[in-house]
Amino acid sequence: MTLPASLLTIPLAHRALHDRKAGRVENSLKSIQAAIDAGYGIEIDLQLSADGHAMVFHDDLLDRLTAEAGLVNARTRAALEEIALTDDGDTIPALDTVLALVAGRVPLLIEIKDQDGAMGPKVGPLERAAAKVLAGYKGDVAVMSFNPHSVAVMAEVAPAIPRGITTSSYEPVWWPEVPAARRDALRDIPDYDRVGAAFISHESTDLDRPRVADLKAQGAAILTWTIRSAKAEAEARRIVDNVTFEGYLA
Repeated sequence: MTLPASLLTIPLAHRALHDRKAGRVENSLKSIQAAIDAGYGIEIDLQLSADGHAMVFHDDLLDRLTAEAGLVNARTRAALEEIALTDDGDTIPALDTVLALVAGRVPLLIEIKDQDGAMGPKVGPLERAAAKVLAGYKGDVAVMSFNPHSVAVMAEVAPAIPRGITTSSYEPVWWPEVPAARRDALRDIPDYDRVGAAFISHESTDLDRPRVADLKAQGAAILTWTIRSAKAEAEARRIVDNVTFEGYLA
């Protein structure tokens, strides 16, 4: 399995082409439309609603991007679709709404956020919800997750959709909820072959990790997150096939 060529050649707007000062926040329909208008690919994130729908939202908590508080997965789809995104004006969209807007015009990279809490095996409902919606989608799309268990579920429920692992240096300061032994294991990207991955999307400040070079030599596509300047992009492109960017125009 390989990534569609568009996901290797068109830069990917991280959480869509957001600019909060311009009234477009992460993963909003306005940011997604802006990316389409600019001809960029789009990276989005999925969380699960209380009634089993895939919602396009990064955090597990509502607090940072809305005037509400508490867990996303404690609210139904209908309730989430009524919650305004701060400084944006639109509300939290569901995946099927986003797919209808994108409609294959630009490539889409979908990150399935960890639902276990510690990168463990308690996953499945969000993956199945995403697969159900993606089943009829005709555009270029791929899925990924930090949690290899999630990627393995996608291999079962949506085997035709290219999949990859979002990867990291797993510094403890950024991953306090993940046990040290699990961080140590994930850092070496041991599940790439097991889950039938076609790519990794690796932390931009850790691209010199030998395992990244090994996977590239093996034929893996290498993406990176998150590039925030033209200089950083130029440096990363010596190693990677494509970038996920924000804060400037790639």
